Amino acid sequence: MSAIFDWAKSDNLQPEPITLEIWRQLPEDFCREVEVVNGEAIRAESPTRPHQKAARRLANMLESAAEAHVRQYQDGCLDVETDFDVVLWELPRTTIRRPDVALFECAPPEVRPLPTSLVKLIIEVVSPGTEKVDVAEKKAEYALAGIPWYWIVWVVDNSVKSIEVHVLDHAFGQYRPHGVLDARSSETVAELPIRVTIDWDRLTELSL
Repeated sequence: MSAIFDWAKSDNLQPEPITLEIWRQLPEDFCREVEVVNGEAIRAESPTRPHQKAARRLANMLESAAEAHVRQYQDGCLDVETDFDVVLWELPRTTIRRPDVALFECAPPEVRPLPTSLVKLIIEVVSPGTEKVDVAEKKAEYALAGIPWYWIVWVVDNSVKSIEVHVLDHAFGQYRPHGVLDARSSETVAELPIRVTIDWDRLTELSL
């Protein structure tokens, strides 16, 4: 018999909603395994190897672009992280997501989770089974939280095939399509929120 039947008992149910204050006191290893959606802990599935590589390599490209942007425009300080906690809202119940990649204004390390007021761009890599969450649920949440830019990365046959770029329409509180970067058409540059050059060769054979 599956272990789920031994676990599924009323005394194993979450006793109360997770607030931001509670989250900050929870064990870090637990927080790394979950996201919080409207106060409820949601298990975060372990990403596949192609998913992890795509996120890491895109983060490297984004980090290089952020450094070049700051040097050229003397425009504050920008940072990039992967698998990084972002608090979308606290009321009526806390929601904390762990996007695959985030571009944000620099913040002290003790600022955790990161507030959305500092976030410029979030990137999610779509894995089998996460399409609904990434394309519908998280897209709506990130828009509601006011994050200006959202990229959805599609991996097919261990290679990134396209990147959907969405920009927040503040009037409607929703994202609208801004463009699609496609490996087949050799599109290599995303201009906003900063100029990012996509090296498609680095986004292939992700399982190796």
